[in-house]
Amino acid sequence: MALKTAGSVVVVFLWSVAVVLGQDGWSVKYTTQSICVLKGSTVNISCSYTYPSGYTVTTTFWFTKYNAVGPVSLSDDTDYNGRVTYREDKENGHTLTITDLREKDSATYMFRFTDQTGKWRYTGKPGVTLSVTGLQVKVTGGHQDKTLTCSTTCTLTDNPTYIWYKNGQHLDESTSPQYKDPVSSNYEDGYSCAVKGHEDFLSPAVCVQGQDCNRVTYNKRTICALKGSTVNISCTNFSLYNITSSLWFSPKQSDSWRDELIPEDLTTDPGYAGHVEYVGEKERGHYTLRITDLREEHSAEYKFIFNTQTSRWGYSFPGTTLTVTDLQVKVTPATEAGKRTLTCITTCTLTDNPTYIWYQNGHKVKEDTSSLDSDSFSDADSYSCAVKGRDDLLSPAVCQKCWSVTYTHQSICALKGSTVNISCSYTYPSNHEIKTAFWLTKWSGKEAEDLSSVPGYEGHIEYLGDKESDCTLRITDLRLSDSAGYRFRFITSGEKFHGSPVPLTVTDLQVKITTSLFSSWVTLTCSTTCTLTDNPTYIWYKNGHKVKEDTSSQYSDYLRDPDSYSCAVKGHGYLHSPAVCVRGQNCWSVTYPHQGVCALKGSTVDISSTYDIGDDTITSSHWFSSKQSSSWKDELVPENLTTDPGYAGRVEYVGEKERGRSTLRITDLREEDSAEYKFIFNTQTSGWGYSFPGTTLTVTGLQVRIEDPTNIIEGTCLCLFCESICFLQDNHSYIWYKNGQRLIRHETKYLYLKPVSSEDTGRYSCAVENYEDLHSLEETLTVRCEYVGYNSRTTH
Repeated sequence: MALKTAGSVVVVFLWSVAVVLGQDGWSVKYTTQSICVLKGSTVNISCSYTYPSGYTVTTTFWFTKYNAVGPVSLSDDTDYNGRVTYREDKENGHTLTITDLREKDSATYMFRFTDQTGKWRYTGKPGVTLSVTGLQVKVTGGHQDKTLTCSTTCTLTDNPTYIWYKNGQHLDESTSPQYKDPVSSNYEDGYSCAVKGHEDFLSPAVCVQGQDCNRVTYNKRTICALKGSTVNISCTNFSLYNITSSLWFSPKQSDSWRDELIPEDLTTDPGYAGHVEYVGEKERGHYTLRITDLREEHSAEYKFIFNTQTSRWGYSFPGTTLTVTDLQVKVTPATEAGKRTLTCITTCTLTDNPTYIWYQNGHKVKEDTSSLDSDSFSDADSYSCAVKGRDDLLSPAVCQKCWSVTYTHQSICALKGSTVNISCSYTYPSNHEIKTAFWLTKWSGKEAEDLSSVPGYEGHIEYLGDKESDCTLRITDLRLSDSAGYRFRFITSGEKFHGSPVPLTVTDLQVKITTSLFSSWVTLTCSTTCTLTDNPTYIWYKNGHKVKEDTSSQYSDYLRDPDSYSCAVKGHGYLHSPAVCVRGQNCWSVTYPHQGVCALKGSTVDISSTYDIGDDTITSSHWFSSKQSSSWKDELVPENLTTDPGYAGRVEYVGEKERGRSTLRITDLREEDSAEYKFIFNTQTSGWGYSFPGTTLTVTGLQVRIEDPTNIIEGTCLCLFCESICFLQDNHSYIWYKNGQRLIRHETKYLYLKPVSSEDTGRYSCAVENYEDLHSLEETLTVRCEYVGYNSRTTH
């Protein structure tokens, strides 16, 4: 037998001399008769078998117990759920693998096979005796001459090497289970042991003097969790003296530490920014590391360490190993009877024996184990699986010529005010034709409610997909109220199908401040209510000046009373957080009520700001646009917009300066006025930075859009759109004109003609109420004078 390591899992391969049993050509040969392995490890038990010629073996399995019918296959034994696999590893060879061994798995394991008739059955006896043991440190001897022994309930095979730890720090290695060096008589000291190569399965720490000593005990040595989920990694600790500091860390991140021998707090690691927090009851010795929105790169070992005034817990002591997995549906080939099995597989065994949920064509069909058996799986159906309690973390659907909706992201976190694309693709049988495709967040009675007709989404959503395979939805100018589960639905000539919901969470940015009573430094965190998708880069501003750009959401600086800070995400600089004061409420700040403004060409717009200068006095202030920097005398010194020839006679400053308000008014807007506008001020000592994002103005005209205006058939339905290149604020009412005459009772940006007739032929234009003189150009609608029967009409 040889011991090998696969990751952090003990795998035991059995190669010893075997015993041959059997008669009349029937036999089972085991590679060993007994084995002793560690609790939590993995074992492989192998055999080979023979049978007379003329027979065909159809059934093979391993078992430890019987029921009324006969031997119970381990794959059907609930005590082994998710922990047993069978493998045909050579001709007439068979291997049983059991993972995550438990002490109650100690038993005699036998192999059984039957022929095609079911009349001939053979069991290899006496089988293989498996003993599962944990490690315990036994303390013997007097007060000054104690002896420590790493004890097991059976003799581990292959003369293992033992490792000893004192207060979590690696001490010694030896082939003897006894610790050979003098044992400390310090009441703080705790000892534990492990087997080399399998340090994950170490003994609990024990005190050598009394019952109270330093120790850390992890609730679970291994955890398997779903990608996208949240996991708690917990431990309890005890120390004789007060803890002065503590932290969680991962050795996997050691390359990024300033000193590879000094672990750094996981909360300061940029790779975990926004993903980790500490919870638990510290006063009771309970410490928990919570990691949210798990990613595959979070698979690692996590350890807790602490310091007291007199000692510390060592960082070489094994912690909890986390494995992050997604879900996949595996399809086994059909048997001769036509039966197929679908299995919801993971790269590790999920913790806590979860219940699995199965979906057929997006509909829940079963809540049971990780396998789904049937003799009626259709190639036209799609199947996916999830774990109960995390129904949103669905596996990709598997199918051949089937119904499916697949999303690029299982969940999305996006910034308020930004634009998000919910990307997806879909499939359906080739004999179907797509009639309608749309997105929804809720149902109206039994009917799905098309998002494009839901109040509040007008002008905010755009379907970028097609009627073939792409079903991407774009949502612009995101609001906190847009947080919901979005699902795609399509209707064909004979069926309806929808995907599972994609949770979208919309968040803004907030700066959280951490100060110390004993330091003049402040730590700032750019905080969100969810973990932003796609690992963003953060930008930090101090008094309006850009000071840092980093993947870390934290920034540290020297504390100064008048300073204010804000943060943003690269690519969305205009969606910055409100500026916050590091001390008190009196500091420099500039706040824009609107980060984006859409206005009609030819109209007038007011761009406003409020500002605070603390206890200082403003010596000068003005508005500017970086777009005009090429005309400045110095490109690093913004110039007053009122002196720019391109704005001559069209800009003025209004507002109540004495109350900290300044407004830029631009009249007779032109398309070239589309730009970002910023307000800055100077005091006797400094000034507000010009790199701080301002308000972006977009100037738009109006345009009537008619799909294929020269091919409109009488009797069909038609919609005309009054379009702009940006979303006009203030919920304007729209005015429609035909041949220069205003149409009554049409106040939205959509003009529906249901059905269209030859009388609708004409020139159409649109305008916004109170801006009637800024109407669109006319678009000519031509209706072909043909009648199309009711059954041929296109409905919307």
